[in-house]
Amino acid sequence: MAKDRQEESGTAEETEQKAFSSSAAIIFSCLGTVVGTGNIWRFPRIAAQNSATQGTLIFLATWIIFLFLWSSPMLLIEYAVGRYFKKSPIQSFRIAMGDKFLWCGSWVTMVTFMISCYYSVVLGWCLYYVFKSVQLSVTTGLPSSEPESLAVFQEFAENSSWPILTHFLSILFAGACVIGGITWIEKANMVLVPTLLLIIVFTYCWSLLRDYSDYGIRFLFTPDIDALKDTRLWVDSASQNAFDTGAAMGLIVPYATYMTRKNGVVRFSMFIPTMNNFVSLLCALTIFSTVFSTLIQTQSTLSRTGIVEIIKQSGPASTGLTFIWIPVLFGQFDVFGSILCVLFFLCLSFAGVSSLIANIELTSLTLQDFGIPRKFGTPIVIGVTFLIGLPSAISVTILRNQDFVWGFALMISGIMFQLLVIKYGFRAFQNEVVNNYGTNDWPLTIVTMIIIVVVAPIEAIGLLVWWGYEIISSTSDAPSGERWFDYGVETFMTVITEWLTLLILLLFVNVLVYYMRPAFMQADNKVQQIDESENDGAFEMKHPGLYTREGANGQDNVAYANDK
Repeated sequence: MAKDRQEESGTAEETEQKAFSSSAAIIFSCLGTVVGTGNIWRFPRIAAQNSATQGTLIFLATWIIFLFLWSSPMLLIEYAVGRYFKKSPIQSFRIAMGDKFLWCGSWVTMVTFMISCYYSVVLGWCLYYVFKSVQLSVTTGLPSSEPESLAVFQEFAENSSWPILTHFLSILFAGACVIGGITWIEKANMVLVPTLLLIIVFTYCWSLLRDYSDYGIRFLFTPDIDALKDTRLWVDSASQNAFDTGAAMGLIVPYATYMTRKNGVVRFSMFIPTMNNFVSLLCALTIFSTVFSTLIQTQSTLSRTGIVEIIKQSGPASTGLTFIWIPVLFGQFDVFGSILCVLFFLCLSFAGVSSLIANIELTSLTLQDFGIPRKFGTPIVIGVTFLIGLPSAISVTILRNQDFVWGFALMISGIMFQLLVIKYGFRAFQNEVVNNYGTNDWPLTIVTMIIIVVVAPIEAIGLLVWWGYEIISSTSDAPSGERWFDYGVETFMTVITEWLTLLILLLFVNVLVYYMRPAFMQADNKVQQIDESENDGAFEMKHPGLYTREGANGQDNVAYANDK
């Protein structure tokens, strides 16, 4: 249980609250985990890059399909595993699957850790833009055109050392929150996340009132059937939905350890990602309507194709779409627009911090489960995250590579969670971990279980094979450095090499600890026996601290002491 984990960390002062204070706290904390730069920075960019000649609707449709056939089922596993086992992903995988499968949970944790290393760089951009928005507002004013705004972004991202400093500050802020505990994080999210959502809705409404904004909206919702043939569209829609919602990243597992039996994991696994994707769609509508409106008024000779090409290429390595167009949007509103721009990037920064908190919490909890106290483990995580993310802070090209490699690796992380359910047992997971353990929740149905153990694995394997085949066949005759067997920014060989390096390392460590049998493995493997005659057979202990049913006479057994 959560209390057991806190005791393992070593000292009394590290003890945190045992559960979220309310359902609203869970909703905003979980939304804070997933709503952030992935919605406002990454999604509009990926949507633009997957826009066909006629429009973007096909990408949006496939993106929504993967919400229900991938992201929501994967998050359901995360919520259920965290609430039931009360452990980090690595330990949860080991308990559920056995000591030989320690590497599966380690893959999930390490992929998410690698994402956090460059995610903190993007969060640093947000922090810088808070400062830059204030500076421009009191001096020359916000940029009024795309070239002017692009110059500001390039000066910061390519021609200065600011990204290194902001990268460090973003990690430091999030790390301080993790050391401080979950109580005040919960309270902060109750204020910051609703404020961010209100500003996003407001800017969306304002963007709709601009002249010619409907051109951008029509383009976003216009289908082009030929886009279905594009393998990259399917890959990007799946990986973006996973990145967007945090599916298979393991981020929800630590937060779910603070959930009680009364917190419905099935309901949350549907509601949270749906809300998150709705926010992403609002951000895409805001960006597209702003871009079309501004370019039609300032460069009237541009065709629709020309406008789309500008959207695709905005910013170094096509990463600066939001950072270029949001200042242009607010620059039209004089003083009020300047204030709103500062608030927008401030709230985006806080939302990014709350997401990075979940990343650092995941790694810190992992170290804590292995016996390293939080007050020592979190500084270690801060330092290593900064060092590994430093190349992405120095070069946007490296950031682009890391985003491509590890963003798509979430598909493999999803396979790991699916294997956990299959190994633990179809019925055991459905009934023991979810339906019989939780109260006041929707039932986990056979249909959803079939999606988890049949449909989702076929999706993941099919996309991986399809992606590999297409990238090899389409780049065989590409220029040097872009062929599939070259080591380039987004080449097949680069991706496979980075994946295999991580996998071999994790398998080696797994074999090492399996034969060394460290103390944490020996202690947790001692299955305790309970005399059913003393408890009227009312519950069965599967692992230390894990019970499946209520105690006799309707009384909750001691395993649920933290669930009150």
